[in-house]
Amino acid sequence: MALILLILLISIYCYLLGSIPTAVWYGRRFYGVDIRTLGSGNAGATNTFRVFGKKAGSIVLLIDAWKGHFATAQAVILYKIGLVNLETCITLQVIFGFLAVLGHLLPAFNHFKGGKGVATLLGMVICLHPLAAFLSILFFVITFVIFHFVSLASIVGSFTFPILLLFETFGKEYPLMIIFGFFVTSLVLFTHRKNISRILKGTENRMYFIPKKR
Repeated sequence: MALILLILLISIYCYLLGSIPTAVWYGRRFYGVDIRTLGSGNAGATNTFRVFGKKAGSIVLLIDAWKGHFATAQAVILYKIGLVNLETCITLQVIFGFLAVLGHLLPAFNHFKGGKGVATLLGMVICLHPLAAFLSILFFVITFVIFHFVSLASIVGSFTFPILLLFETFGKEYPLMIIFGFFVTSLVLFTHRKNISRILKGTENRMYFIPKKR
């Protein structure tokens, strides 16, 4: 009973952690504006990069990723101190991490209107499976360098993760991890549905880490 209560409290904590609207608070604190009124209007790292520049975007990206990683890691702590077994630990990692992502998507501190959750998902998968996460990031970077669409790169990166697990690239994987990986891909596709439409229409904004010479 005590363990169930502890898990419930951690679950609430993870959601509230994910609800921290980093981009909104950072923009208000250091620029005196609401990021949602600028650029694409999205309260996430990509729009922060676009509107405020690399430094601000990097800070928001790191904090949002940390939210997902730290929330997911709470399950590992429970495992390390002997409160849960390994299989339960993996299940709780998925639950705690997803609650942080849900908090980012529907933040309690920001009228339930958040970002697209990619950075928080990134932090989560790094904690879940570092090797698969590294290759997913690599595919993200390659796609971005070629096409300069953050949205497309995010979709490709998210799809890489479950494919690597499905084909057991790193050995036998837990079925729950594979199922969750494909759920993540579906979630990223859903949150980027407008971006996909703009890419098909040729109106999606491109981003360049090195500004093009005019």
